[in-house]
Amino acid sequence: MSTIPNVPYRLQFSVEVPGTPEQVWQAVATARGMSAWFLPTEMEERAGGSLHFTMGPEMGSDGHVTEWDPPRRIVYEEDWAALMGQEPDALSPLTSEFLVEAQSGGTCVVRVTSSGFGTGADWESEFWDDMGISWKPFFDNLRLYLSHFPGQEATMLEATASHPGEAETLWSTLHHALGLGDVGSEVDVRGATGTVERVGERQTLVRLTAPVPGMLSVFAHGEGDGRSATGVRAYLFSPDAADYVRREEPGWQAWLDGLSVPA
Repeated sequence: MSTIPNVPYRLQFSVEVPGTPEQVWQAVATARGMSAWFLPTEMEERAGGSLHFTMGPEMGSDGHVTEWDPPRRIVYEEDWAALMGQEPDALSPLTSEFLVEAQSGGTCVVRVTSSGFGTGADWESEFWDDMGISWKPFFDNLRLYLSHFPGQEATMLEATASHPGEAETLWSTLHHALGLGDVGSEVDVRGATGTVERVGERQTLVRLTAPVPGMLSVFAHGEGDGRSATGVRAYLFSPDAADYVRREEPGWQAWLDGLSVPA
């Protein structure tokens, strides 16, 4: 098999969100905005500016902005090879483009394209399949953020745990233990109240109303080798959010670590 990265990969979709082009641009093309619905982000907001997404403890993705046309279009590249622990020339950069198009009625369509070139290895196809599954639910976060918290800065609460077993079994256990219901259900999730906004494949998104307003994503996914991970990620919008995170994040972590999963 050739080791020259000439096998194309592409992921493309669109999402309609509320807001003006300027509001949507702030959410998809600034560090403050992307940190409020996606991952903790550092960005020099200009063409040629550096970019970093924090994906977890000691894990992240580095890149740079290649095109910058506010409030319409941003393109950035991530170092796909470094992210995957490959040789520098083994893979092309992973390129993502966001196009913001105004619609009538006070909404915008965001068109997202991510692409890259690899060698055709099986793991590369799996990476893009997994990316599509994990990437798209974040845009439900974006829609919810622009609907209820536009322009606000988020404080993040995050906890994850790994357990033996299949992801479906873990998700069923987690879903039942937290009392997550259907879309529109009012829920109390470990003392935080809110409304279920989305139910996906092993993922539920809740709009929190008290004690701190925000968004809570609860999820489970397979890790391979007979293990699966579960986690929660909350984006909180309140002056009291930092104190809330300091109080509640250790409890969430202990609760996830102690989750009893059927054999």
